[in-house]
Amino acid sequence: MNRRNFLRNLTTISLSAALPFGFLKTFDKMSKIGIQLYTVRDDMARDAKGTLRRIAETGFAKVESAGYHEGRFYGMKPKAFRKYLKSLGLSMPSGHCSTGATAPDQRGTLHNDWEMAVADAVEAGQEYIVLAYLAEEERKNIDDYKRLAEVLNKAGETCRQYGITFGYHNHDFEFLELDGQMPYELLLQEVEEKNMAMELDLYWATKAGKDPVAYFRKAPGRFPLWHVKDMEDSPEGFFTEVGNGVIDFPAIFREKETAGLKHFYVEQDTCRNHPPLESAAISYKYLAGMEF
Repeated sequence: MNRRNFLRNLTTISLSAALPFGFLKTFDKMSKIGIQLYTVRDDMARDAKGTLRRIAETGFAKVESAGYHEGRFYGMKPKAFRKYLKSLGLSMPSGHCSTGATAPDQRGTLHNDWEMAVADAVEAGQEYIVLAYLAEEERKNIDDYKRLAEVLNKAGETCRQYGITFGYHNHDFEFLELDGQMPYELLLQEVEEKNMAMELDLYWATKAGKDPVAYFRKAPGRFPLWHVKDMEDSPEGFFTEVGNGVIDFPAIFREKETAGLKHFYVEQDTCRNHPPLESAAISYKYLAGMEF
């Protein structure tokens, strides 16, 4: 153990002995708050390392990538990206991937060299690799989802061979009936639990008129990942900073054990009132002060 690590450990032990239990609970809670990097995608494109440094300074402990492309995360190879995150005190438990439907020649997608994406995710330190989005042409009817379920089962099998878990991130369209069936329900039924975890986007589920807690109770343990995103109190129901909208996050977090929650990420698709890093800081502050 080098001197720096020794002193850090000694300080931690001293603080543990001196501080009240409530503070330690708060410290542990704050170590769980993550951010989906799609929130700060423009900042990441301009200066990935500087943006990650700002994220760490805000207090976030985890990130979820939205910038994997053909073997690199924001221009960095998996091992280098992991090393840089670690230098900032950050980890990346999960990252997003794509089907490749709109870019068929791109490698490291669900349809083109999937094993490359999975191997890179493992090297980057991920526990989960999550399908981010379905293009409109991939979801025209319920049969598209039935075919998709077969693909997702196979993707999940490959992930299990590498020791990580495949996941699915929703928007609102999965909750809209197609040909008399709800796609989200079909995916829950047709993709084996061992092959796919669900990353529930709390905003999009709410936007579609669904209760996240009802899904936790319907399929307990299947929702280890959440996107924590708030909705304006307006007819449009636009995105807003966590705590500034209408979603009852304390009630949802009370069901975290039912859901099987392991990691959650602040996300705001579009920031109207503040620059994205400021919006992220507002959301972080709310969650850091919330009981859960």
